[in-house]
Amino acid sequence: MKDLKDNEGDLKELFTTMIGDSHRFKVELGTEIEVLGHDIDTGTSTSGKIHRAWLDVKAAFTAHDTHDILEECEFGEDAIIKAYRNALEEEYLPAYLRQVINTQLDNLLDAHDEIKALRDQV
Repeated sequence: MKDLKDNEGDLKELFTTMIGDSHRFKVELGTEIEVLGHDIDTGTSTSGKIHRAWLDVKAAFTAHDTHDILEECEFGEDAIIKAYRNALEEEYLPAYLRQVINTQLDNLLDAHDEIKALRDQV
């Protein structure tokens, strides 16, 4: 976000909201995954893949102009959405966890659409 210009406060606010959502989603999933006896940060499980996809979003904030920033965000969102969809394909995913992932995915799809629309405007 440091590369955003002062007149891009609306983007800073959007990104701040998305970062908050990201943190909330990670905590929510991390809690459920720990209950199942898994470690979200070290495994190669679906949960680990989701976590790594979230890390890709952080890398999106290293671009230098608004279009690049939004393009990188969209790329990160694509990776996250793919990880969530892969998680939903897991055969032995508990129903309550499937619901958490579906709810988060719906939010991610909305965020993706918003980022794409903003990118297309620049």
